[in-house]
Formats: sequence, C-alpha cells, structure tokens
Amino acid sequence: MKDEALVMMEEEGIEEDGGYWGYHLILDCQGCDTARITSRQNLVSFVKTLVSAIDMKAFGEPTVEHFATHDAGKAGYSLVQLIETSSITGHFVDKTGEAYLDIFSCKEFDIELTKDVIRQFFKPKKIKIHYLTRQA
Repeated sequence: MKDEALVMMEEEGIEEDGGYWGYHLILDCQGCDTARITSRQNLVSFVKTLVSAIDMKAFGEPTVEHFATHDAGKAGYSLVQLIETSSITGHFVDKTGEAYLDIFSCKEFDIELTKDVIRQFFKPKKIKIHYLTRQA
C-alpha cells in the first residue's frame, strides 16, 4: 500500500506556478552531546538562536517539555516554537543522543545556516537531512 501511494503522488504531479507554498526541512541527528540535548536551557537558547539566524519571527516563547519518561529509550525533551510562517519542532532522546528536528515555513530559509546552528548547540556526529517543497 505504501508503494501505491508513492506512485500515485508521482503520477499526479504538481503543476508549478513559479514557486512553492512551503519548505520543510527534516533533520535526523546522531551522536549529539547528551549534556546539551538534556539541558532545557540549551534547547531554549538553541531555538531562539535558530529563529534569529534564519530570519524568522517567533510567536511567543518556545514550549520545551520532557516526555516519554515511561520508556527510557524514547524519553527526552520535545520543543515547539511557533514562527510567523509556521513552526520549528524537535524531539531529543536522552539515552541515545539523537535529535529529530523539523522546520516548516512558507518563507524560504538557509539549510546550511540551520545545520551550522545545530552543530554549534548539539555537536552531532552525523546529520541526515530531508528537504521537501510543499505545494497543494
């Protein structure tokens, strides 16, 4: 079923009208400094720095809460920062040092600059990225 959905998307295609409605960057980070991803203050500083670096406008303060304490393999902080053009979200896994981040915006932003801020705040050994352009 999964493959059929993919084929259907490819067959339908997108009629491009000169631009995209949105830009979605998905980052999977391995081997992050666990002291940095388990620090609520570091996560708050990270998202505030990122918002400024990629020229976005924050809507309110970030929400940063520790979740999944019932499962040590998944426990960690999650963050949500609404931005004027959409949102920045993430989950950080205490035990493994993994970080999963999503940035979605109808305003374009610099991917390399985003990765630089992530490297500065979390020191990941590896970053895997997926970049999607969105258009209905």
